[in-house]
Amino acid sequence: MTTPAGSASARFKARLAGVFYSITFLAGGFALFDRSGLGIAAGVIAGLSYIAVTLILYVIFKPVSRSLSLLAALVSLVGCGIEPVSLVVKLPGQPNDLSLVFFGLYCLLIGYLIFRSTFLPRVVGGLMVFAGLGWLTFLSPSLARDLFPYVLAPGIIGEGSLTLWLLLFGVDAQKWTELANAR
Repeated sequence: MTTPAGSASARFKARLAGVFYSITFLAGGFALFDRSGLGIAAGVIAGLSYIAVTLILYVIFKPVSRSLSLLAALVSLVGCGIEPVSLVVKLPGQPNDLSLVFFGLYCLLIGYLIFRSTFLPRVVGGLMVFAGLGWLTFLSPSLARDLFPYVLAPGIIGEGSLTLWLLLFGVDAQKWTELANAR
Protein backbone atom coordinates (compact mmCIF):
# COMPACT_ATOMS: atom_id res chain seq x y z
CA MET A 1 0.00 0.00 0.00
CA THR A 2 1.13 3.50 -0.75
CA THR A 3 0.86 5.83 2.19
CA PRO A 4 0.25 9.58 2.20
CA ALA A 5 4.02 9.85 2.55
CA GLY A 6 4.24 7.93 -0.73
CA SER A 7 2.08 10.51 -2.46
CA ALA A 8 4.24 13.32 -1.09
CA SER A 9 7.21 11.34 -2.34
CA ALA A 10 5.60 11.13 -5.80
CA ARG A 11 5.19 14.90 -5.87
CA PHE A 12 8.82 15.33 -4.76
CA LYS A 13 10.02 12.86 -7.41
CA ALA A 14 8.03 14.68 -10.08
CA ARG A 15 9.60 17.99 -9.09
CA LEU A 16 13.02 16.36 -9.01
CA ALA A 17 12.39 15.10 -12.56
CA GLY A 18 11.57 18.70 -13.46
CA VAL A 19 14.88 19.87 -12.01
CA PHE A 20 16.81 17.25 -13.98
CA TYR A 21 14.81 18.09 -17.12
CA SER A 22 15.78 21.77 -16.65
CA ILE A 23 19.43 20.80 -16.32
CA THR A 24 19.07 18.75 -19.51
CA PHE A 25 17.64 21.75 -21.37
CA LEU A 26 20.27 24.20 -20.12
CA ALA A 27 23.33 21.96 -20.42
CA GLY A 28 22.16 20.44 -23.71
CA GLY A 29 21.49 23.86 -25.20
CA PHE A 30 24.94 25.01 -24.18
CA ALA A 31 26.52 21.87 -25.64
CA LEU A 32 24.83 22.51 -29.00
CA PHE A 33 26.63 25.81 -29.40
CA ASP A 34 29.97 25.16 -27.69
CA ARG A 35 32.18 22.48 -29.22
CA SER A 36 35.05 22.99 -26.76
CA GLY A 37 35.80 20.77 -23.80
CA LEU A 38 33.27 22.76 -21.78
CA GLY A 39 30.59 21.97 -24.36
CA ILE A 40 31.44 18.28 -24.22
CA ALA A 41 31.20 18.37 -20.42
CA ALA A 42 27.83 20.10 -20.70
CA GLY A 43 26.70 17.35 -23.10
CA VAL A 44 27.70 14.69 -20.59
CA ILE A 45 25.81 16.51 -17.83
CA ALA A 46 22.76 16.79 -20.09
CA GLY A 47 22.90 13.07 -20.88
CA LEU A 48 23.24 12.05 -17.25
CA SER A 49 20.40 14.38 -16.30
CA TYR A 50 18.17 12.83 -18.97
CA ILE A 51 18.95 9.38 -17.58
CA ALA A 52 17.80 10.65 -14.17
CA VAL A 53 14.59 12.03 -15.75
CA THR A 54 14.00 8.67 -17.42
CA LEU A 55 14.42 6.67 -14.22
CA ILE A 56 12.26 9.01 -12.14
CA LEU A 57 9.47 9.09 -14.74
CA TYR A 58 9.58 5.29 -14.88
CA VAL A 59 8.78 5.19 -11.16
CA ILE A 60 6.10 7.87 -11.47
CA PHE A 61 4.29 6.16 -14.37
CA LYS A 62 4.53 2.59 -13.05
CA PRO A 63 1.03 2.85 -11.52
CA VAL A 64 -0.39 3.78 -14.95
CA SER A 65 1.20 0.85 -16.78
CA ARG A 66 4.25 -0.95 -15.51
CA SER A 67 5.02 -2.48 -18.93
CA LEU A 68 4.62 0.76 -20.94
CA SER A 69 6.58 2.71 -18.35
CA LEU A 70 9.37 0.13 -18.56
CA LEU A 71 9.29 0.19 -22.37
CA ALA A 72 9.50 3.99 -22.36
CA ALA A 73 12.46 3.88 -19.97
CA LEU A 74 14.28 1.29 -22.07
CA VAL A 75 13.72 3.27 -25.27
CA SER A 76 15.05 6.42 -23.60
CA LEU A 77 18.08 4.64 -22.17
CA VAL A 78 18.92 3.26 -25.62
CA GLY A 79 18.73 6.81 -26.97
CA CYS A 80 20.95 8.02 -24.14
CA GLY A 81 23.43 5.24 -24.96
CA ILE A 82 23.52 6.11 -28.66
CA GLU A 83 24.08 9.83 -28.02
CA PRO A 84 27.72 9.56 -26.80
CA VAL A 85 28.56 7.38 -29.81
CA SER A 86 28.28 10.55 -31.90
CA LEU A 87 31.23 11.97 -29.96
CA VAL A 88 33.40 8.91 -30.56
CA VAL A 89 32.40 7.46 -33.93
CA LYS A 90 31.83 10.74 -35.82
CA LEU A 91 29.50 9.28 -38.44
CA PRO A 92 28.00 12.26 -40.25
CA GLY A 93 24.61 12.87 -38.70
CA GLN A 94 23.75 9.24 -38.06
CA PRO A 95 24.26 8.63 -34.32
CA ASN A 96 22.63 11.88 -33.21
CA ASP A 97 19.75 11.48 -35.66
CA LEU A 98 19.23 7.91 -34.46
CA SER A 99 19.18 8.96 -30.80
CA LEU A 100 16.55 11.59 -31.59
CA VAL A 101 14.34 8.89 -33.10
CA PHE A 102 14.55 6.97 -29.81
CA PHE A 103 13.74 10.15 -27.89
CA GLY A 104 10.77 10.64 -30.23
CA LEU A 105 9.47 7.18 -29.35
CA TYR A 106 10.06 7.96 -25.68
CA CYS A 107 8.07 11.20 -25.91
CA LEU A 108 5.20 9.38 -27.64
CA LEU A 109 5.10 6.75 -24.88
CA ILE A 110 5.34 9.31 -22.07
CA GLY A 111 2.65 11.40 -23.75
CA TYR A 112 0.39 8.35 -23.88
CA LEU A 113 1.12 7.51 -20.23
CA ILE A 114 0.34 11.10 -19.21
CA PHE A 115 -2.89 10.97 -21.21
CA ARG A 116 -3.90 7.73 -19.44
CA SER A 117 -2.90 8.98 -16.00
CA THR A 118 -5.17 11.04 -13.82
CA PHE A 119 -2.40 12.89 -12.01
CA LEU A 120 -1.07 15.08 -14.85
CA PRO A 121 -3.04 17.22 -17.32
CA ARG A 122 -3.94 15.51 -20.59
CA VAL A 123 -2.91 18.59 -22.54
CA VAL A 124 0.68 18.01 -21.38
CA GLY A 125 0.40 14.45 -22.67
CA GLY A 126 -0.82 15.75 -26.01
CA LEU A 127 2.10 18.17 -26.19
CA MET A 128 4.51 15.30 -25.46
CA VAL A 129 2.99 13.32 -28.33
CA PHE A 130 3.54 16.44 -30.48
CA ALA A 131 7.18 16.46 -29.30
CA GLY A 132 7.57 12.79 -30.17
CA LEU A 133 6.25 13.35 -33.68
CA GLY A 134 8.72 16.21 -34.12
CA TRP A 135 11.68 14.07 -33.05
CA LEU A 136 10.51 11.26 -35.34
CA THR A 137 11.15 13.62 -38.25
CA PHE A 138 14.76 12.50 -37.79
CA LEU A 139 13.79 9.15 -39.31
CA SER A 140 14.54 11.09 -42.50
CA PRO A 141 17.74 13.02 -41.73
CA SER A 142 17.53 14.99 -44.98
CA LEU A 143 13.96 16.11 -44.19
CA ALA A 144 14.98 17.00 -40.63
CA ARG A 145 17.91 19.06 -41.95
CA ASP A 146 15.61 20.83 -44.43
CA LEU A 147 13.17 21.68 -41.62
CA PHE A 148 15.87 22.72 -39.14
CA PRO A 149 15.50 24.71 -36.83
CA TYR A 150 11.69 24.50 -37.05
CA VAL A 151 11.77 20.76 -36.37
CA LEU A 152 13.00 21.58 -32.85
CA ALA A 153 9.83 23.50 -31.96
CA PRO A 154 7.60 20.49 -31.13
CA GLY A 155 10.25 19.06 -28.79
CA ILE A 156 10.84 22.37 -27.07
CA ILE A 157 7.11 22.99 -26.65
CA GLY A 158 6.23 19.45 -25.52
CA GLU A 159 9.17 18.67 -23.28
CA GLY A 160 9.30 22.27 -22.07
CA SER A 161 5.66 22.13 -20.97
CA LEU A 162 6.25 18.87 -19.10
CA THR A 163 9.36 20.33 -17.47
CA LEU A 164 7.51 23.43 -16.30
CA TRP A 165 4.53 21.44 -15.05
CA LEU A 166 6.76 19.06 -13.09
CA LEU A 167 8.73 21.94 -11.59
CA LEU A 168 5.73 24.06 -10.64
CA PHE A 169 3.10 21.48 -9.71
CA GLY A 170 4.60 17.99 -9.63
CA VAL A 171 1.79 15.44 -9.77
CA ASP A 172 -1.64 15.44 -8.16
CA ALA A 173 -0.57 13.45 -5.10
CA GLN A 174 -4.05 12.25 -4.17
CA LYS A 175 -4.80 10.93 -7.66
CA TRP A 176 -1.36 9.33 -7.91
CA THR A 177 -1.92 7.56 -4.57
CA GLU A 178 -5.37 6.35 -5.63
CA LEU A 179 -3.96 4.93 -8.84
CA ALA A 180 -0.97 3.35 -7.07
CA ASN A 181 -3.27 1.74 -4.48
CA ALA A 182 -5.60 0.39 -7.18
CA ARG A 183 -2.75 -1.57 -8.82
